[in-house]
Amino acid sequence: MKILAVADEECKALWDYFTPDKIEGVELIIACGDLSRHYLEYLATMAPMPVLYVHGNHDESYDLLPPQGVICIDDEVYVHNGLRVAGLGGSCRYRTGAWQFTEAEMKKRVNRLRGKIDRHGGVDILVTHAPLHGYGDMTDLPHRGFTAFSTLLDRYHPQYMLHGHIHLNYGASIPREHTYGTTRIVNCFERVYLDVDAPVPKPRPRLFASLLGRNAL
Repeated sequence: MKILAVADEECKALWDYFTPDKIEGVELIIACGDLSRHYLEYLATMAPMPVLYVHGNHDESYDLLPPQGVICIDDEVYVHNGLRVAGLGGSCRYRTGAWQFTEAEMKKRVNRLRGKIDRHGGVDILVTHAPLHGYGDMTDLPHRGFTAFSTLLDRYHPQYMLHGHIHLNYGASIPREHTYGTTRIVNCFERVYLDVDAPVPKPRPRLFASLLGRNAL
């Protein structure tokens, strides 16, 4: 499954100079925060597929006027053609304002989200705004990642963790990708295209399958 992920800076190629070939084959768009509401609405208008998003630390205005035609997955699990996507937006708290959290506050969100993930039998993509601490973050508090995210990576081993917050134009030495166990951690600054393995359907329990067969007769 081909996915387009965006974060932090509106991509001119997608907004100012959009052509249909730039989303050819894409089945899902994921926004990792700190993007204009109008940009998300534009993508939802031009792209015939769901647009999912989490909040960045600069998205306080969404609380008063949320973007239309897109789907917020903060603290939720969204399933698209069997692909399970969970969201945890926000950054480390460095000033007053919404969508900023202490490590303890993010840990509580992680623990609440675990119950929803368990009900879906796991998660394939974890979407955050801030990175995992030690994997693509920076040393200053505003750009520090969360250690709490490791709980989800250790327990569920998603294919991908997608984040934003760290602009790749901060410096030439900032890598776009890291690896944590079997999970690819990708900084989605501006835009990135990803190929995600389609989930393998789990076989139905034999009793349930036999009941379905009887009902079909």
